Amino acid sequence: MWNVLLLETIPPEANQRLRAKASVWLAETPKSGPIIAREHDIHAIVTRGKGDVSRELLDLCPQLQVIARCGVGLDNVDVAYATTRGVKVVNAPGSNADTVAEHTLGLMLSLQRQTYASVAAVKAGNWDFRKTYGGDEIREKTLGILGYGNIGKRVGDLARAFGMQVLHWARPQVLNQDEGAIQKLAELFAQLDILSLHLPLTEATRNLLSAEMLTHLRPHALIINTARGGIIDETALLPALRSGQIGGYAADVLAEEPPAADNPLLSLPNVLITPHSASLTARTYNYMCVLTVNNTLDLLAGKAIDKKYIFNRAELKV
Repeated sequence: MWNVLLLETIPPEANQRLRAKASVWLAETPKSGPIIAREHDIHAIVTRGKGDVSRELLDLCPQLQVIARCGVGLDNVDVAYATTRGVKVVNAPGSNADTVAEHTLGLMLSLQRQTYASVAAVKAGNWDFRKTYGGDEIREKTLGILGYGNIGKRVGDLARAFGMQVLHWARPQVLNQDEGAIQKLAELFAQLDILSLHLPLTEATRNLLSAEMLTHLRPHALIINTARGGIIDETALLPALRSGQIGGYAADVLAEEPPAADNPLLSLPNVLITPHSASLTARTYNYMCVLTVNNTLDLLAGKAIDKKYIFNRAELKV
């Protein structure tokens, strides 16, 4: 029977499927994963978004065949080192596209219409907040999408249904040639009312939205981030939000999670933050984990799985 190191809990259906065919060792704390790996020959590691699959952990697992991420992003997995070891890295691209896209539009609408402020005002007894006329429509606004993969494309579809013009960007060598594709970031930013981020976090995308790049946005543009917090330089974002250079920021992710209690982003009136929960509806969470567990067990058994779920470093594009 295979030994599987589970770095984070997974929903009951996925957990039962895994335990039916493997001996499962749950790491109760970040430090217990390496301890388990020293005591057992680990054949697969299953994680969600926080369990760190580091070089150090991989070196403790000489029999390792599969690393499985119940989700899409792989910034908590040392993919490069796993590849040199011949270990298959499995994730679930596309499995959360609809859920994250809906969350993105929800944040966009709430920020543009000032829904959160309206709700808070009514709860505080201020019905006259309705007289501020502070919100606006997204209709006829121009949306720019950074990262035009499964999620980015779905966001574009939803945005068009609201009457938005949609533009998107990727590196020139991977540029999608659909209508609305623009190669230069500065050129894209100059046309936008709203910017939505859907990139993986890599060395190429870390702090991609630097202080200099933010100056290319129109005054009072909105930024929506349901990708990774590290894509935007938060130290540069703060003064831009405070000065009104950027109209607002709505994000499901932060550079540091959970944020410190004194994180200044949390106190700004033009900022909305949700707790990295864009894909965490019960339905999608269960589906991602069951899909990943099934693929992991099939690979351990020597069975073929759909190639789109086996991560290829060449696919890591922005």
